[in-house]
Amino acid sequence: MQSMEEIYCEYAQTVYRYLLSRTGNPDIAEELTQETFYLAVKGIDRFDGSCKISTWLIAIAKNALSSWRRKNPETKPLESAVTETVSAESIVSAGDGEIEIMKTIRLLPEDTREVMYMRLLGDLSFRQIGEIMQRTENWARVTYFRGREKLKKELEK
Repeated sequence: MQSMEEIYCEYAQTVYRYLLSRTGNPDIAEELTQETFYLAVKGIDRFDGSCKISTWLIAIAKNALSSWRRKNPETKPLESAVTETVSAESIVSAGDGEIEIMKTIRLLPEDTREVMYMRLLGDLSFRQIGEIMQRTENWARVTYFRGREKLKKELEK
């Protein structure tokens, strides 16, 4: 197995991009990325190798984000942040078309939004998304493609 330093170097950006897509705030995403790796170090003995390390880390990040949101209810999720300010690094350099896509994604149902964020911004496979969402790979694939079709229809209006 890789050392924790190697794991961090390889997966920190993936975890950060996922958290940035969910929070819309680079500072919070960085803080939660650090928390994710802290929790991973503490719980490395529970990693049984039944999934990819990236999947395991994203699941930890998702739980860290949920905990953080419970402690900080006044913070706004990405859906609100996108409409008020364009602060996420992945959106800052984007053209107007990508901003419209992000605005439209916020209108999708929660599960679909999450799948879209993990796929588009987290660059995760459908299998990884299925594992994180505790669903099948096929569910993740179908949810993503249905979400993409809804986006197309909304953007054509």
